[in-house]
Order: sequence, then structure tokens, then C-alpha cells
Amino acid sequence: MPPFNLTSLTPATFILAGIPGMEKLHIWISIPFCSMYLVALLGNGVVLFVIRTERSLHQPMYLFLSMLAIADLVLSTTTVPKMLALFWFGAGKISFGACLTQMFFLHFTFSAESVILLAMAFDRFVAICYPLRYAAVLTQSTIVKTGLVALARSFCIIFPCIFLLKRLPFCGHNVIPHTYCEHMGIARLACADISINIFYGLAVPVAAIVVDFVLIVVSYVLILLALFRVPFRTARHKAFNTCGSHVCVILLFYIPALFTVLTHRFGQKIPHYVHILLANLYVLIPPLLNPVVYGVRTQQIKKKVVKVFIYIRSHLLQE
Repeated sequence: MPPFNLTSLTPATFILAGIPGMEKLHIWISIPFCSMYLVALLGNGVVLFVIRTERSLHQPMYLFLSMLAIADLVLSTTTVPKMLALFWFGAGKISFGACLTQMFFLHFTFSAESVILLAMAFDRFVAICYPLRYAAVLTQSTIVKTGLVALARSFCIIFPCIFLLKRLPFCGHNVIPHTYCEHMGIARLACADISINIFYGLAVPVAAIVVDFVLIVVSYVLILLALFRVPFRTARHKAFNTCGSHVCVILLFYIPALFTVLTHRFGQKIPHYVHILLANLYVLIPPLLNPVVYGVRTQQIKKKVVKVFIYIRSHLLQE
């Protein structure tokens, strides 16, 4: 029997099915999704503009925040425009290469955000526990290196997934019951053993994210211990405020991810459309709320944003 020609078994296109069981509601679902996406673009764009133009915000914490805003923009833009095209025009077709590209940037950005959140936790740890060494430790060189580490680690973790998928034969199965391409969603269409994909897709990225989360928790335990030793209540209150925004962003990032993993692992009785809706909200809610959290809780950003909108309003009124 002649060997399979795996190249011929690679589909030219995949078809994204959207949210199975809710096809008639796609138009209605697209309205809040589109609104959330536009607000996320505006919010993160404003944060980047404010940090870029306000010299007083050229500090490590805000530079890390700008990295987070860029990651949020990439995360949502990688998935939402294609999702909306599917909902509005039924444009579910996506080429094999484009599907792999979308999958790569989706998981890559998720991993990079985790590293950025860890770096922000380290920033708060040094600022509170070793304030006199803050300027010496968190230099511009350190911040650049941190960004490069986030990119390099994410690339090294996610890039092998492309080869793990390209080696698989698909035998004509090309309908993905989802609104975007993700690793296991593609792998499950293969007509071959995908145990390596399952192991790698769960063990390696999840292990990296778990390590980041554990280090973040350790950082905040040390921060809390240091704060309880601070004799002045006002100084302690100020330190809590500076950490509050970051803690909110951490919760927005990790809790939906944990909930999604748990529902996939233990929620077999949960309808499939619920899994898809949760996955869609995950790429929308953090990019939507992160700039709101920092804009409301950080006075420097809040004041500058107000100035920007007052300037725009006065400029429009003059015209």
C-alpha cells in the first residue's frame, strides 16, 4: 500500500462555523462584540497616546502598561475582525496558512501578556520592597530586555505548534466549530493521532502560564508582608492603591483563562456554544477593561485623558 502524501491531505481552506447552535443570532451577537472591540481600540489607543506624549509617564510602570495595551490590541485584532466578517457576511472561509497565522498570534499574544503582567508585578515588588534601588534595577535597558524576553519566550513556546499542525493529515475535514482558529480546534480535525498536540498544547503553554502566575502570587505575598511592616497608614494606603490597578488587571487576565480551561476539562455537560461564547469574551473583555481600570485608578493617566478630551472638545466647538 503506497504511503500517504501528507501534503495532498492538507486542506486549502478551513471553514469557521461561528457559534454552533446560535447561527440565527450571529447578527445580534455581533452588535455587543463590535461595540466592545471599538471601545477596546479607543481605550488602548488613548492609553498609548497619553503615555507617549506625557513625559512624566515615561516610567517603568507605564512603559509596561503600554506593552500591555499593545498586546491587548494585537489579541483582539487577531480574532475579532474575522469574527465580525463571519457574523455579518458569512465569510467563514480562511486559508490554511491564514488559520495557522491567526492561531500563532492568538497564543503568542496570550503568552506575552502573561510575561508582561509578571514584569509589572516585579516592578511593584521593587518599588515597594526596595524603593532606594528602584531606579538602579528598572532601567530603560532592563525594560527593553524584558520586552524582548516576552517576545522570545512566547515565540519559542508557540512556534512549534505550527509544525505540529502542518505534519497532520486532514482527510477532507475542514469545518472548525469556532469563530477563530486555535491549536486544538485545528488539531481535532486531523485524521491521525494527535496525542503529541494534546500533550504539547496543554503541558508547555499551561506550564509557562502557571509559572508566571505563581511568581506573581509570590511577588504580592512579599509585597503584603512589606506593607504590613510600614508604620505609616498613609504610606501603606498609597502603596495599596498603586498595586490595586495591577491586581485588577491580573484577575481580568487569569480568571477567565482559568474558567475556560476548567470548563473544557470538567464541563462536558456545558453546551458547546457556551464554550465558544466564553472564548470570544476572553479576547474582548481584558482589552476592553484594562484601559478602563488603569484610567480610573491611576490619577496621572486620568488627568491627562481628561485634558485630551477637553482639548478635542474645544477644538471641535471652534470649528
